[in-house]
Amino acid sequence: MDIISRAEWGARAPESRSTVPWSKRTVFMGHYSAASATQTPRQIQDYHMRVRGWSDIGYNFLINSVTGDLYEGRGWTVLGAHCADHNTESIGVCVIGKDQAGRQDVSDAARRAFKWLYDEANDRKGKRLTLLGHRDRGSTECPGDEIYAWLKAGLPIVGQPPATQPKPPAGAKPAPGTPIAFPLPSGWYFGPVTGPDYSVSGKYGRTFRGRTDRAWLQEWASQLARRGWSVGKGRSWLGKAGNDGIYGPEYRALALAFQKDQHLDQDGLIGVNSWNAAYRNPVT
Repeated sequence: MDIISRAEWGARAPESRSTVPWSKRTVFMGHYSAASATQTPRQIQDYHMRVRGWSDIGYNFLINSVTGDLYEGRGWTVLGAHCADHNTESIGVCVIGKDQAGRQDVSDAARRAFKWLYDEANDRKGKRLTLLGHRDRGSTECPGDEIYAWLKAGLPIVGQPPATQPKPPAGAKPAPGTPIAFPLPSGWYFGPVTGPDYSVSGKYGRTFRGRTDRAWLQEWASQLARRGWSVGKGRSWLGKAGNDGIYGPEYRALALAFQKDQHLDQDGLIGVNSWNAAYRNPVT
């Protein structure tokens, strides 16, 4: 799902910002704006900065209650200003709209966007965040009765259209296991240590979504093994060093072979397409 960036919705630059490590994120908190769904993120930001005197828009993300459009606020790891004394632990998501008795004010599109964002946060954290409403941590009616009841019910989606899957080739089997989202930021990849910062080699022990880069690279190669590839020390692929999570010639050779098998661009780098193919493409 696309997130509309700050640049796209015309955000003002923050006056200051502080970051929060994922290790301190434990809560995913729902809010509502208690105003018209025609409100824009920029209008909310202007109110927060000019009237409340905050350094930026208060929320980490925002969702239009009618269209389901999903907006970047402060983002994943920037300290918010949405719940006093609980901004470090929680990611605050505001549903732009009202809560009026006797009607559903939050569309299915908005609910799907909220649930997608929650699932994405759990993937990045590497474990399940506690799902709360603003009123659980403050004296307020926020996020309204409708949204709050939906949060407490576990975010059930009503009217969600069934996903359509392409028909796999004859004789194909579904990919084994549960799909895992690509763990690196957009445009990054697993590649050589001599590459740019966004080439993740596993050598420096960087952490992404709660796991080290080495663990993620090992996970990808292990998924290929589950798909039937001979991977590991003494085997056809990664035979010398084994699946040690340090990108080098052996991982490059494995990536090239897998990319050729899956009809992907053959560059030997493990980006989002090579990652997703391992978890989602049928095994033929």
